[in-house]
Amino acid sequence: MAWRDSRRSRARLLLFMASIVLGIAALVGINSFGDNLARSIADQARELLGADLVLTASHPFAPALEPVLTKLGTESQQEMAFASLVQFRPGRGVRLAQVRARSGGFYYGEWQVRPQAAAGPFGRPGTPPGALVDDVLLAQFGAKIGDSVQVGRVVLPIVGRVLKTPGQSGVGSAVAPAVFIPLAVVPRTGLVQPGSRVQYRRSYRFAPGADVTATIKPLQTRLDKAEIDAETVATRQLSLGRAFADLTRFLSLVAFVALLLGCVGVASAVNLYVRVKLAAVAVLRCLGASGRQALLIYLIQTAGLGLVGAVLGTALGAAVQLLLPGVLGDFLPVTISVSVSWVAVLTGLTTGLLMAVLFALLPLLSVRRVSPLRVLRVAFEDDTAAPDPVRGLVIAVIGVFILGFAYAQTRDWKITLGFGLGLLVTFGALTGLARLLMGAVRRFFPAGWGYVWRQGLANLYRPQNQTLTLVTSIGLGTFLLATLFLTQAQLLGRVQLADRGRQPNLVLFDIQPEQRAGVEALLRSQQLPIMQRVPIVTMRLAAINGRSVSVIKKDTAQGIPAWALTREYRVTYRDTLSKAEKLSAGTLPKVGPDGIPRISVEDGYLARVKLKLGDTLDFNVQGSPMRTIVGGTRSVDLGQVQPSFLVLFPGGVLERAPQFAVMVTRTPSTAALGRIQQSLIRQFPNVSAIDLGLILRTLDDIIAKISFVIRFMAGFSILTGLLVLSSSVVISRYQRVRESVLLRTLGASRAQILRITLVEYGLLGLLAALAGIGLAVLAAWALAVFLFEASFGPAVLPLLGLAALVTGLTAVIGLFNSRDVLRRSPLEVLRAEG
Repeated sequence: MAWRDSRRSRARLLLFMASIVLGIAALVGINSFGDNLARSIADQARELLGADLVLTASHPFAPALEPVLTKLGTESQQEMAFASLVQFRPGRGVRLAQVRARSGGFYYGEWQVRPQAAAGPFGRPGTPPGALVDDVLLAQFGAKIGDSVQVGRVVLPIVGRVLKTPGQSGVGSAVAPAVFIPLAVVPRTGLVQPGSRVQYRRSYRFAPGADVTATIKPLQTRLDKAEIDAETVATRQLSLGRAFADLTRFLSLVAFVALLLGCVGVASAVNLYVRVKLAAVAVLRCLGASGRQALLIYLIQTAGLGLVGAVLGTALGAAVQLLLPGVLGDFLPVTISVSVSWVAVLTGLTTGLLMAVLFALLPLLSVRRVSPLRVLRVAFEDDTAAPDPVRGLVIAVIGVFILGFAYAQTRDWKITLGFGLGLLVTFGALTGLARLLMGAVRRFFPAGWGYVWRQGLANLYRPQNQTLTLVTSIGLGTFLLATLFLTQAQLLGRVQLADRGRQPNLVLFDIQPEQRAGVEALLRSQQLPIMQRVPIVTMRLAAINGRSVSVIKKDTAQGIPAWALTREYRVTYRDTLSKAEKLSAGTLPKVGPDGIPRISVEDGYLARVKLKLGDTLDFNVQGSPMRTIVGGTRSVDLGQVQPSFLVLFPGGVLERAPQFAVMVTRTPSTAALGRIQQSLIRQFPNVSAIDLGLILRTLDDIIAKISFVIRFMAGFSILTGLLVLSSSVVISRYQRVRESVLLRTLGASRAQILRITLVEYGLLGLLAALAGIGLAVLAAWALAVFLFEASFGPAVLPLLGLAALVTGLTAVIGLFNSRDVLRRSPLEVLRAEG
């Protein structure tokens, strides 16, 4: 019976069931991509690390450890990495780059170098010194192989163009393009000075099958004391796997939103379909069919079509995963090998079928309660007003399924509940606005308006209206796009402060005490203002409230982040706050009567490290222990262009500690920037200059790439919403045929019916757009205030443009799908309906 009854209705339902295809496609595509990414990371973890074991420290390795370190592995390689200005010759420009000095030796993975022969002998004894330069830098300055690059006091010929190194992503190359030089020439560069931030790395190759973890375990205590981090292939695979698993789970939730949107469309379509079939169900009941049998007939129909949609969506998802490596390629350190993930396919099929059946079941439940007397009735009221307990059960099952899926993706109940609450608030707000519109139009109906306006407005609340479905689906898509736009504008607006008015745009760092007077004289000679001088002292955290860092690291239940315990702190000292700082609690930095410094910490740091006023922090100031007390907290406005610090010491404590200085200035033009950078390279090669304008452009490029990824995912929701819209109009067209025929018979022209349709769908599109934008403004405000801790001001004109686009698109689709009713004569339509 289900098969026979579906013959005249398959086209109608299949079109609406297609609205879940995109959601399933996104879900299967992303989960397949995630499985392929995890497998690629596992296969390439050794190449990503570049060795079997890597030891890293922010200081030279202690001589006492050398006898132990030289026995590790079968082969080793050393590297030093630091930031420095480099100059391309002849006269091609200056740029801050990441200098990586390597000794000759092995490396895992593929170095894409042109010519490829330049990578093999690089850095080995007997090989003439030269530099391998990142392709990004060569392209920026128009340099080529055979030109020279000056690194500090050393000028090296460029012997190779580095296209990609193992573990490097496109974004990483844009942020920190590298210049590779032989380790042996570092002393001659003059770049490494006391206080310079240098990363020392040693890489080891082990014999095949060696247990690296077991080898390094007995040395872990000594390495911890020496502040040396050890990383193996297993730990790199674990950390990368976790990071990209989080990305995949986030994208899966975005895809799941598109699937939910399609399922809302399914529920609406089935609701309209059921109303058409009420008379047929009543006839079946008269012929002896039970309510359960009637329900199963139409449930089998929708389940079959849901399975078709799931299969089509899964097939499309397999194609989508082929696009994702290209979309996300700039953020990935591995080469993705694409293959079918049968787990993702099975998950997509199961999820799509269950969601379609559950959402279709909600309106289908009313079929059980259709009375045989419905044959004699023409009204649309329900056969009974008594509540249906099964309906509440189905809603509960849908809620549990959504939360269960979110938890399966995130493995975090807080995120799961937040996701569920966010969906509930968003859908609830859009549904409430739709119902409010219908109620307001009905209550305050403009009886004195023209005929076309009255008919178009009445269609918003008449039986078979689509107001609820379309406002929800189109509003959600608009919400996603508008939130993305506002958040992107917020991020760019903060960094663009560096380019306004008289804000600083150049920061000089690693200025040694004996160089301070010379750098100041250089700035004055080029008529550049010295806007700020900041002394900086490096130190490490040794203990919190008497508990050593090594003990706290083992106590994972305390929840203190690892970076707070292992990082190298760069602090300054002064007794006052800057213009970008504001006292939140406690006192300003000062030396207490007991001689212990009262330090000031940033608000966020206090919360993340689980500190409170009065706690003690013990620091290791380059070999000298120092106890401090948290005396106050302060907020820091990161929108101000100046050095900011997590920890602020009082004056009179650190003046004699080894330190370097940072100076902040402003250059009026690109030419002035070039002159000061070239002068620094000649006179003070270890002093690096950060061009904030270049950082702004790089950040703009990165945010644009991230925005494209999110827009790509939001596109599934937008396309699903448009498909729901198109399908809604097609389904409702069959409901509105008699109404249009009646209007045509009474003398309404095609133009009038066209304008009525335009009014109805234009108002629906406008309401959906305004609802989505309104929710987006609230979401962007919350992100700005609570996450970015900044003031919020939405860009009005682009949002109005988005509202106009969504409104126009909705009206055009409505008119396009209604064209069939306008072309056919009333008699033809009546005959077709009969």
